[in-house]
Amino acid sequence: MAESYFPRWRFKRDGVIAPDERLSAPQTLAMGLQHVVAMFGSTVFAPLLMGFDPNIAILMSGVGTLIFFLVVGGRVPSYLGSSFSFIGVVIAATAYGGSGPNPNLGVALGGIIACGAVYAAIGLIVMAAGVGWIERFMPPVVTGSVVAVIGLNLAPIAIKASSGSTFDDWMAVITFVCVGLVAVYTRGMVQRLLILVGLIAASIIYALLTNGLGLGKPMDFSALAAAPWFDLPAFGKPVFEAHAIALIVPVVVILIAENLGHIKAVTAMTGQNLDRYMGRAFFGDGLATMVSGAAGGTGVTTYAENIGVMAATRIYSTLIFATAAVIAIVLGFSPKFGALIHLIPPPVLRGVAIVIFGLIAVSGARIWVDNKVNFADSRNLIIVAITLMLGTADFTLKFGGFALGGIGTATFGAILLYALLGRGAASGRGDDKLLDAVE
Repeated sequence: MAESYFPRWRFKRDGVIAPDERLSAPQTLAMGLQHVVAMFGSTVFAPLLMGFDPNIAILMSGVGTLIFFLVVGGRVPSYLGSSFSFIGVVIAATAYGGSGPNPNLGVALGGIIACGAVYAAIGLIVMAAGVGWIERFMPPVVTGSVVAVIGLNLAPIAIKASSGSTFDDWMAVITFVCVGLVAVYTRGMVQRLLILVGLIAASIIYALLTNGLGLGKPMDFSALAAAPWFDLPAFGKPVFEAHAIALIVPVVVILIAENLGHIKAVTAMTGQNLDRYMGRAFFGDGLATMVSGAAGGTGVTTYAENIGVMAATRIYSTLIFATAAVIAIVLGFSPKFGALIHLIPPPVLRGVAIVIFGLIAVSGARIWVDNKVNFADSRNLIIVAITLMLGTADFTLKFGGFALGGIGTATFGAILLYALLGRGAASGRGDDKLLDAVE
C-alpha cells in the first residue's frame, strides 16, 4: 500500500514517542513550549548581531518551521531557527556597525532570498538524484573546515565589539564566565539552555551593577513598559544587489552540511530511515529561508538545540514542532516581547557572542573527530590549512564587479581543493616531510 503524505500520528501515552506518534494535547503543548525555549536564545541572538528585528526572526522561525513541516509531510522532526552562518557575510555585505537597526537591511534580505533559492534548487536535484553526490563533494574534512571557518571569521566581530568602556569589557568577561559556569555545573534542561540561562544571569548582574550601583549605563525599562502586547511587526523590503548576493549565496554549503548532519542524527536516534526525505528537507529549508528573507527575517536552518531536547526526552513527534511553530508565531506579533529582547545590554550580547562564535569553530573540529578524519593524509592537511587561513583572514577574490569574501573563498576553496587533489593522491605518504617543513 502506498505511503500517505502525512503520517496518521498514532496516540501513545509514554515511553519513546516516534515521529509518527503523538502525545495528548496538554503534553504536546507543554513539549512545544519546551522547544520554543530551547531555540529562543539563538534565534533572537543572531538577528541582534546583524541588526535585524528579533520579533520578525521569531515570527519567521515559526512560519519557516511550518513550511518545513508541510514540505516533508510531517515526517522529519525539526525546528528551524535563525542561522549563525549568515552573520559574517551579512555584516560584510551591509557594512553594519554592530549597534541598532541595520540601515542596509534590504541588501541583506535580497542575498538571503537568493541563497534560499539556490538551496531549494539543490533540494529539488537531491529529490531527483539522491544525496550521494553531495556527500562525495562535501566529505567531513570539507564540511568541518568550512564550519570552523564560520566561527573563526566571526571572532574579530565579537572581540572588537567587546572593546567599549572598561566596565563593558569586564561585563563581557563576566558574561562568558556565567555561560561557562552554567555549561559545567548544571545538568539536564538548564545545561541545554546554557546560552539563555547565562545571558539572563549576566543581565541580572549588569542591572545590579548599573541600576543599583551606578557603575555603567543603566538599563532603561521605559520602552518595555510602553510597548503594546500585540501589533503587526515592521516587515522588511528586499533589495537585490549583485555584490551582496555573491557574498551571501555561498552560505548554502553550510546550510546543506547542517541539515544533512541533523537528519542523520535524528535518523540514528529514532531508528527510522529519514535519509529518503533529505531532498524534501533541503527544499523546505530553502523555501523557508526565502520566505523569511522576503518578510525581513534572517536565513533559517534546522536547530541542534531542539535535536538535543529530543535526545533528552526521547519524544520525536513531529506534531510537537508544529505546535512550537504556532507559539513562536504568536510571540512574533508581540512588541512587548521584542522590547524585552532589546533590553539585553550590549556588553552582555558581546560576551555571549564570544562563546557562540567559539563554539561554532569548535563544532567544525568535532566533525573531524566524530568522522575520524585522517590528518596523516597530506591532502586533508592541505585542505584544512588553506581553508582556515582563507576564512580567518577574510581573503577576498574579485571577479570583475563581484567580490567573494573570506567565507565564500574558504567554502569553494575547500570543495575545489578536495576535487583537485583527487582520491588517487598518495594518502599518508610524505606527511612527515610536510609537517617537518614548518617545524
